Amino acid sequence: MIKNLLFDLGGVILDIDRMKCISAFRTIGMPHPEELLGDYGQKGPFLALERGEITPGEFRRQLRQYFERPVTDEDIDRAFCEFLRGIPVRRLHDIEHLRDRGFRTYLLSNTNLLMWQRYILPEFRKDGHDISHYFDGIITSFEVKAYKPEPAIFTAAIDRLGIQPGETLFFDDSSANLDGASALGFHTALVTPSDGFMNRIPRQ
Repeated sequence: MIKNLLFDLGGVILDIDRMKCISAFRTIGMPHPEELLGDYGQKGPFLALERGEITPGEFRRQLRQYFERPVTDEDIDRAFCEFLRGIPVRRLHDIEHLRDRGFRTYLLSNTNLLMWQRYILPEFRKDGHDISHYFDGIITSFEVKAYKPEPAIFTAAIDRLGIQPGETLFFDDSSANLDGASALGFHTALVTPSDGFMNRIPRQ
């Protein structure tokens, strides 16, 4: 029986748009942002930030080497957050409904401190609650210093959240991340833009 629902964030709960982010960085003077910003994973300073290896300040300093002209911290932050397009309120209501049905809900995300503080936490407040209203526990890559699909981030979820993989359904928009979770015994469900997570909830 599935007792726990473990959610990825971007592409599952939070709408994202990689091309908007790439366009924003090009506009402020980065010639080839697509080389660092992947569909499901990042490289260079972006990856180091998501792994919690550098601070947002160090991230900005390292990133400046890729620009053809001077940029401010605000320029960088604003362009980076163009990746994130928001959380529809109906999805917040869907999570509340699942909790009302008796599921325990958790979040497991490759993300970074800059986006987390500037954009993600405020998005979860848009319906009058904070993020703890929606989840019984949260694992972020920058906090645990591990990155999906690495086994370490899933074992951190098991240890820190106290969940059993065999009782947990993990939702993600990346097949590689689902494979990483499945190898440790999690049940998995692929979420696509046309098939949201509510269509993958088990009947029990």
